Amino acid sequence: MDVGVYSRAELRQRGLDGWELRKQLANGSLLHVRNGWYAHPAADSLVVEAVQLGGALSCVSALRTHGLWVPVGYERVHVRVTRHGKQQRVRSCQGPGRSLPVETALDPISVALGCAFRCMSEEDWIAVCDSVLNTLGLSVPALQAEMGRVSQKMSDLMGKCDPNSQPGTESLARLRLRAAGFTVHVQPSIHRVGYVDLRIGRLVIECDSISHHTSLENYRNDRRRDRNALVGRWLTMRLTYDDVVYGWDEVMADIRAITDSDRHRIRSA
Repeated sequence: MDVGVYSRAELRQRGLDGWELRKQLANGSLLHVRNGWYAHPAADSLVVEAVQLGGALSCVSALRTHGLWVPVGYERVHVRVTRHGKQQRVRSCQGPGRSLPVETALDPISVALGCAFRCMSEEDWIAVCDSVLNTLGLSVPALQAEMGRVSQKMSDLMGKCDPNSQPGTESLARLRLRAAGFTVHVQPSIHRVGYVDLRIGRLVIECDSISHHTSLENYRNDRRRDRNALVGRWLTMRLTYDDVVYGWDEVMADIRAITDSDRHRIRSA
């Protein structure tokens, strides 16, 4: 991923060094960020800030920059610093094992995910792992191989991942429901409805994101699916982002109101 910030070594690989580098610095095509690092004027500002602090953009900040789903609550810039950066008393994010050299301005997903383990809650980290698995089409063993060293605790948490989960609130809802003792089916297919997010018995739970459920086409499709689900005797509960992130206690109370009365049970005709 090109974020517009490069080390001197990366510029050499692009054939840019010596006189040509000095020329681009002189005419403003490149800016000097710190010793051995340069940036385009329109480079990602968070990446530039991380390099100025003596390291690379990493951890949850890098994961978000890579386009992966990251929950709220991790707004500060997360940096993995070199020794020079540590001398500036910068808080450094580090993964398991020995400290890796900083060779690019933006850490790869595999490195950033290892760092994020120490900065995120267990639930949030599993949800981000789901996002990585789903986005990159990887299995858990394949992701662990890319990450290199994985601690036993990390491996245990990754055992709760589900690559079939769509990234985001669906992962959080699945984790919380299973922790509460529910048998949760992920992305099951229902006749005349299609794939749904989660299912507990005949209770269908759809975790609606703004990006995928607010267009006119999606609005119409959701109503058609809900109508067909009702005909098939399925119960549909639609949850918003705020429901999952900020109002989960109320959501859980509503789900228990259905399950405690056995309304979710699938009974033979």
